[in-house]
Order: sequence, then C-alpha cells, then structure tokens
Amino acid sequence: MIKVVIIGSGNVAQHLISAFAKSDAVEVVQVYARNKENATHLLDSYKITSNIKDLTEADVYIISVSDNATATVSSQINFENKLVVHTSGNVGLDDLDDKNRSGVFYPLQTFSKSKEVNFKEIPICLEAQNSNDYQLLETIAKSISDKVFNINSQQRKALHVSAVFANNFTNYLYQIGSDICHKNNIPFEILQPLIQETADKIITLSPKDAQTGPAKRNDTQTINAHLNFLSDENHKEIYKLLTKSIIDNGKKL
Repeated sequence: MIKVVIIGSGNVAQHLISAFAKSDAVEVVQVYARNKENATHLLDSYKITSNIKDLTEADVYIISVSDNATATVSSQINFENKLVVHTSGNVGLDDLDDKNRSGVFYPLQTFSKSKEVNFKEIPICLEAQNSNDYQLLETIAKSISDKVFNINSQQRKALHVSAVFANNFTNYLYQIGSDICHKNNIPFEILQPLIQETADKIITLSPKDAQTGPAKRNDTQTINAHLNFLSDENHKEIYKLLTKSIIDNGKKL
C-alpha cells in the first residue's frame, strides 16, 4: 500500500480522504487538520494531528489548503527528499519548498462537503519533477479515478481559468437567474431542465455550436426589452457585457 499523509481538512481534502478509503492501493496514514473535528467523521482520531511538526513518515504528502498558504505549509514539513504535492489549479510546481521533491495532484471538480461525488469520473491532473515520482502519483490517481492527465504548470493555469469561466461564473449566473425568479414569485425549478439540457448538449456539440438566444440572433428588440425589465444595475451590466461578447463572437464566424 502507498502511504499518504493529507495536509488540510477542507472540501478537497475531505473528498480525497473518502476516495482513498475505497482504494486498494492507497492508505491514508495521517491527516493534519488545524481543527481535528473537521476530519474525525472520516478517519480514526489517532490518525489526525493538529500539530504539523508531528507528521508521520509516508510515501507522499498531499497539501490541500488555500492557495496562499500552500508554500508556507510546504516549508513547515519536517522531512527532506520526500514527495510533496499540492492540489491547487493555480499554484506552480516551483512554489513548493525545494527541500522536498515536488509534484501536483489536481482533481478538477467543484467540491462541497455536503455533496458526494463520483471520483471515478473526476479528471486528475498530475505533474512531477521526475518520471519515478510521476509514476507513483499516476498509480495513486488511477486507484480512485478513470481520468488521469499529464498537465504541466502552464497548462494547469489555463485549465484553472477555463474552469472559473465554465463553473464559478456560470454558477453565479444561476444565482442571478434564481434571484430574478424569487423576486417575481417564480419557482427556480422551472429553469432546471433548461440548465440540465444546456450542460448535456455540449457533450455532443461544441459550446459555439450550442449557443442560442437573443444575442446569438442579434435580436435587439428582445435585448432592449430585457434591459428595460432589469432593475438591478449589476445584473444589467453583466447582461450588456455578455450580450456584446456573444454578438462580437458571432461576427468572427
């Protein structure tokens, strides 16, 4: 069994702990959590420490903390020449302390503690400084996922920005749609089949080919009616910006 220590107890860390518990190749021998209660429902309490100086020996140390804390945490690990990886989409390989060997173990998914995920369907993006370390990470990744990719730091930054557009910004647009529905006494669930169909459609069509709506048609009458309807200035500016971008994108065809 490959021995793994997970440093962190947030959304990603908790889902990794759960995924590794089902793996035949990986054993989580310890979790570092500033608040031990964050992990006691996932692991025996004796395997959890709140003191980073008490980390145990392992084959791989997976840092799963906030981006701005990753470098600092890596410098606090009291070992040398160990494989230390992080789970961030935006932190470089070289940001980790160089007393240890560095790598990346980046699962590309949106994680919420209250929502279970099927890790077999989650892409895991890997990077390492040498082939032996990469093979070790690949073995770990393939024990929990069927979708493993070799992605370098520059590609990962591009992927992370793409994910923000495709997920975070899209979810915020759902929130705007939900707010407008709520304000007008409309159940948001009426929009859910439309949202699902939009997501399903890009499995077989490119996003450009799947685009529909008044901006795609350059339907100025409908666009102006929508702008007149919107009372929230922030919503109105977002509508204008996205409409202009869709229209301009169509002109490039």
